[in-house]
Amino acid sequence: MQSRWDDADANACIARHAGRWGGDLALRAYAAALIGSEESLVLHGGGNCSVKTAVRNVFGETVPVLFVKPSGYNLAAVEPESYCGLDLAYLRRLRELPDMSDELMVNELMTHLLNHRSATPSIETLVHAFLPGKFIDHTHPDAILALTNQTAGRAVVQEALGEEVIVLDYVKPGFSLARTAAQAYEASPGCRAMVWMHHGLTSWGESARESYEITVDLVSRAERFLSGRVSRPLVSARQTSLADAEARMEKAAPVIRGVLAQRTGDPDRPYAPVILEPLVTREILDLLDSEHGRTIALSPPLTSDHLIRIRRTPLWIDITDFEHLPKLREQVSAALQAYTREYGAYVERHASRQPEGTGRLDSYPRVVLVPGLGALCAGCDSAAAGIAKDITLHTLTTKLKIFAMEGDYQSLSEEDLFDMEYRALQHAKLRDNAHLQLGGRVAIVTGAAGAIGSGICEGLLENGCHVALTDLAVDRLEDLGRQLRERFPGRVIELAMDVTDPQSVRSAFRRVIATWGGVDLVVPNAGAALVSPLADMDLEAFRRLERINTEGTLLVLAEAGRHFRLQGTGGDIVVVSTKNVFAPGAGFGAYSATKSAAHQLARIASLEFAELGVRVNMVSPDAVFAHGERRSGLWAEVGPDRMKARGLDAAGLEEYYRSRNLLKARVTARHVANAVVFFATRQTPTTGATLPIDGGLPDSTPR
Repeated sequence: MQSRWDDADANACIARHAGRWGGDLALRAYAAALIGSEESLVLHGGGNCSVKTAVRNVFGETVPVLFVKPSGYNLAAVEPESYCGLDLAYLRRLRELPDMSDELMVNELMTHLLNHRSATPSIETLVHAFLPGKFIDHTHPDAILALTNQTAGRAVVQEALGEEVIVLDYVKPGFSLARTAAQAYEASPGCRAMVWMHHGLTSWGESARESYEITVDLVSRAERFLSGRVSRPLVSARQTSLADAEARMEKAAPVIRGVLAQRTGDPDRPYAPVILEPLVTREILDLLDSEHGRTIALSPPLTSDHLIRIRRTPLWIDITDFEHLPKLREQVSAALQAYTREYGAYVERHASRQPEGTGRLDSYPRVVLVPGLGALCAGCDSAAAGIAKDITLHTLTTKLKIFAMEGDYQSLSEEDLFDMEYRALQHAKLRDNAHLQLGGRVAIVTGAAGAIGSGICEGLLENGCHVALTDLAVDRLEDLGRQLRERFPGRVIELAMDVTDPQSVRSAFRRVIATWGGVDLVVPNAGAALVSPLADMDLEAFRRLERINTEGTLLVLAEAGRHFRLQGTGGDIVVVSTKNVFAPGAGFGAYSATKSAAHQLARIASLEFAELGVRVNMVSPDAVFAHGERRSGLWAEVGPDRMKARGLDAAGLEEYYRSRNLLKARVTARHVANAVVFFATRQTPTTGATLPIDGGLPDSTPR
């Protein structure tokens, strides 16, 4: 590891923040960002940093203050204003107490903040208060944990890092650790850092640079020590190619995702789906295929901080046949049942230790390991699944380093693991998506780059959905993707898809599976228009519309049906139809006929897919001219002819369509999105229905 400290960048940070927050806190934020950007040091809210400085209170007195990172915040992104400022003199007095519960500790921290709006300070705030260093960095380096998490780890750490580093046996984080760390420092005042077994590294210095570079130096020593001790190769019983693993993922991931969906007891929404992020690399495949893979992988996390993200152990499944899908489902279901029974027994063994007020976590795994396939990491959304994926990668890679140096992995005791997994302070870091109607669900929208398509995508995302935007208008699609990713990070992908090409449709579904594990909602929206009287209609032009509007809908419906059968948790399809199905217009026969055929296919799909728990409905909008600055492609085709026929300009044409409906309403893409969300959230037990979105057009009422 190399130091990335740059005086020019540090000075720029001081210039940007010192005026409001002071130079000490500005440098604290700069050094913390360097640490947070190194995944081998901290992951997803792990670790913490602090600085001791002084501020003036309302009386004009200069008082000592500790600024520490808030609990769960990402070090790479914490700005000075987000740090928790606390009364340092008071915090130091707490050391006089013989013991302190979590509840009391949090109360003392929260009641001695400088700003009542601050987030909850780190669980290790008192460590930072009790140790004397001005700047303190606490990290969870992979290389350090590879030293601590093995038999005789204490001796290994000392050999690798030398006597200037204090080594502490595991102590429960919080007040007890703070007191123990302070006592250890006072017994060895010349030391510049401390290693906490099964936990991480703490370094300190009188400057931000000194503390940071001590961390870098010690981690580099650990890395060199590990690389110099490699003596045991990993022997694989077989070698799965990446291509084979990816091909198997297409079939296996939806099955596994379906089995992991927990039953809700709600007949309208019987399953709570998860997002699955696959982890398929050469190193992971070789580990799982090896004779030692199961032993290496089926052990607790490197540090107790990771427990709430990936659970005590992953679920291991030996799938004997990836092609025989009923058997695959049986194996996955049986493995899950065994896992949940074991987890239940683990909780029962330690029920007396469970703190009052903490609820029991669900019994489902967050990581699934399958030889010949890879790892699948689960979460309530892509953010949670991504955290599990990153931690899993670092965990397995670090365990491999221990194996390579002929070490035996040693985790915390089961009692210590349970105490951290069921600690209220840890549960507070978890979040769910229960407030989002479509949280944890995945949608594919065709024709996404147009006015109606973009509006639908936006509406789904606002309700928590993960959305694959698909279209052939690549430039417009990429532009839409950029805009939506800024607002909904991690929940948007864009895929070029031709709905008239079966392979393109299948490939898009495969890409979504490889990203999020499966699909729950399909919105066939892609369409094209043609203005021509029947007598003058070009046959090839008609056939072009038939391929897009009718065959395209058929291909998407068929692929969705195959996927939903494989996943086994039902699903929803909402076809964007048109008022022209019920009230066709002269000169618009090709569009009306081909969309009517697509509409009829959707009605048939509602009959055929009902046994799968899949609901198929249609939304039937009248003229939608734009969504924001996104103009409708259909009206770009149709509009000039309609304006000419009626002697109107563009604004006049929109006013004409508004004024012709009973409600005198302007129909928007947002209205269409609301209708799609209505069906997707299953507000009523409805399938095979058409919802008009036209302000009231008597001639187009479904009949």
